[in-house]
Amino acid sequence: MIEKLSRATLIIAGILAVSACTLDKAKTTAPVARVAAADYQERSAGAPPAAAVRGNCLTAEEIGVYRGRMLQQEFTVATLSCQNPNGTRAYEQDYATFLSKFSADMVANARSFQQLAARKRLNVDVVVTEFANRTAQKVTTDREFCGRNKRALDWALSPKVTTITQVPPPYDLGPDMNTYPCASP
Repeated sequence: MIEKLSRATLIIAGILAVSACTLDKAKTTAPVARVAAADYQERSAGAPPAAAVRGNCLTAEEIGVYRGRMLQQEFTVATLSCQNPNGTRAYEQDYATFLSKFSADMVANARSFQQLAARKRLNVDVVVTEFANRTAQKVTTDREFCGRNKRALDWALSPKVTTITQVPPPYDLGPDMNTYPCASP
């Protein structure tokens, strides 16, 4: 398990290093603080017709597990990417507080994510790496990347939020990865 985690961490670090070398990239300096609210998620395209995703959809509970792991990975990329004017990591302390606040949720999410992956025949390392890769691409294309993640961290750390499921990931990468909620009957 540790070896797989180490491998994923190395891959993420490599991707972030490569993405830092682009010439025309989005600003990665920390934004001005705003009031904590869950208004930060990037808009995504709608789901395709229900019949098209019937065999590849996730239940509401499964989507919660999937997005919980997605959120953690997106925060990891933001913590490594967003900087203060002096070059230090802008969200390192916020991310550490997030990990501390939701440690029990994240342990439960990791177990549930493993079970979900087994049921859906997913490779956990591939999915998590894909979350990291797609988020790292957002660093260079979304001018609001750091601001969006700061607002998400602020929301997650606000007293109103008591579980990780109340925190939508800044980017819903599910549709990009052909993963959609199942249609309600």
